Amino acid sequence: MTGKSAFRFAPNPNGRLHLGHALSALLNQKMAKAQNGRLLLRIENIDGNKLAPKWEKLIIEDLQWLGFEWEQPVRRQSEHFSDYRTALTKLADAGLVYPAFRSNSDIRSLYSTARQNDEPWNLDPDGVPLYPTDERDMSEKKQMELIAAGAPYVWRLNMDKALEACGKELSWQETGIGPKQETGKVVANPALWGDVAIAHDHTPTTYHLSVVVDDALQGITNVVRGQDLFYATALHRLLQSLLQLPEPAYHHHPLITDANGEKLSKSRNSPPLADLKQQGKTLADIQEMLALN
Repeated sequence: MTGKSAFRFAPNPNGRLHLGHALSALLNQKMAKAQNGRLLLRIENIDGNKLAPKWEKLIIEDLQWLGFEWEQPVRRQSEHFSDYRTALTKLADAGLVYPAFRSNSDIRSLYSTARQNDEPWNLDPDGVPLYPTDERDMSEKKQMELIAAGAPYVWRLNMDKALEACGKELSWQETGIGPKQETGKVVANPALWGDVAIAHDHTPTTYHLSVVVDDALQGITNVVRGQDLFYATALHRLLQSLLQLPEPAYHHHPLITDANGEKLSKSRNSPPLADLKQQGKTLADIQEMLALN
């Protein structure tokens, strides 16, 4: 590690890059160069997608076409499960996580019933119903019986215990968009996320856990990413505090949207950069489209 600032671009290898990815990658590169900092590439492949190697190869081709230059080696999350397991064990040893057995469809069903009965049910900042807290107090005997029987589960953070263990106000420095004080300070409110999932039974992590572990191990000082992750930063700050990890500075940038105002997404089949390349577009054209010149 050096004393230099360090930035990273961290795509999920589940499809070709689109203009939204190009904005994030090139903005990271621009800001890293402005600070004479390091620029790293991370492949966030914890989901076990069998096509990940194929997509990674195509992503690297796209990045090379964009003129994105990164330090070697590339960090692939699938090669570092032991790092996430260590972090999860630390949280478990502190009594801050518990196995939760309801599926996402279970929660949607419970939420739907609650709505029909005019019963209150809070949503997280992404609009997802919060996980109920009744399983926090399940006996260890019952937990072990369910796990032994093969019941699927995820490890969830007991938000009340986590906030108590943290014991301080959390905040972060924001240089991008989003509600913040004049100084750039954002007061974090991780409680909005409730008992969030941080690991699966088959994979010792989720995005939220792996991203803070990776940023710390890679020495990332500046996180530059889309504004859709602005409120998740509160949760990341909580995990950083609990795991005694360093706090990066954050810069959340606007999202690229389509004609319907929806953010570009692989799941929505947004046009990939490869199509623009085939149309004869150049890097200068892409930079102009993204207002990066």
